[in-house]
Amino acid sequence: MADSFDYAIEVVNLVKSYDGVRNAVDDVSFQIRPGEIYGLLGKNGAGKSTTIKTLTTLVPPTSGTATILGMDLRKKSSQIRKIIGVVQQEEAFDFATVERNFRIYGMLWEVPSDKVESRSEELMELFNLKEIRKRRAFELSGGQKKRLQVAREFIHDMQVLFLDEPTAGMDPIMRRSVLDFVMEKAKDGLTVLFTTQILEEADYVCDRIGIMDLGRKVAEGTSSQLKERFGSLKKLVLTTTERIPEESIPRVKEMLAAVPSVTQHEVSEREITVIGKNMGKTVYSILSSLSLLSIEIDQVNLDAPSLDDVFLEVVKK
Repeated sequence: MADSFDYAIEVVNLVKSYDGVRNAVDDVSFQIRPGEIYGLLGKNGAGKSTTIKTLTTLVPPTSGTATILGMDLRKKSSQIRKIIGVVQQEEAFDFATVERNFRIYGMLWEVPSDKVESRSEELMELFNLKEIRKRRAFELSGGQKKRLQVAREFIHDMQVLFLDEPTAGMDPIMRRSVLDFVMEKAKDGLTVLFTTQILEEADYVCDRIGIMDLGRKVAEGTSSQLKERFGSLKKLVLTTTERIPEESIPRVKEMLAAVPSVTQHEVSEREITVIGKNMGKTVYSILSSLSLLSIEIDQVNLDAPSLDDVFLEVVKK
């Protein structure tokens, strides 16, 4: 293992092609700091799962470079596998019971048996698996299977965790519980690469987000940065303290028309409606301009952009 490294995961110009015609992962680059939760979002077939399979040494890259904790993916694959955890969409050990799944994982990772027993009990409690501990995995519901997949990965110590849609099929309460558990582990230094189709999850759990489309990374940033950059049109409604004088209405309209991010506006005696992008920043400029026109605002309502808006804007083609 390298003695020091700037990033827990560093990917540079990564390419993965299965047929030599279209790249499933096409010249992708990103860096993830130690202890960071980084989300990969994208439509089905965008290249998220292939990226994870490549970074976890399950499939070799076609070109480009990647390091995990400073170790080159091509040269140190066996060492990398010893310090990572992986929760994939595929299932495993389907015929074993829930508690047997933990024991199998413990043996695979050479965890001492006493530690396996104690950790199994703790994890079954945390992931609400105790009541179904004697049931075989193939008998479980989709959400229960996914809870087992995530829980058993924590039977061993790891430094980097890859989660490929880890909460699929879970109910909202269990989903939030699992995400909170992952966030606590990240606070302790665990680095997480996370994919999900549930955008509210990414908004809640990820420190930074990369959006993929057709194998390429097309956007990256914190949730707030992405919303600011790609958020779709939003409506700002301002209620005035007093009635706007009729002679002032044309001046208000003229002021709003001069704001570059404003696409539509309406002005009545007691209400000003503005539609445009970047309203989070524009609202302060508008309020300052209205103050210069001696118009006081009593109430401000702004529809906040969501990560769904960002996603639809970025991959709308």
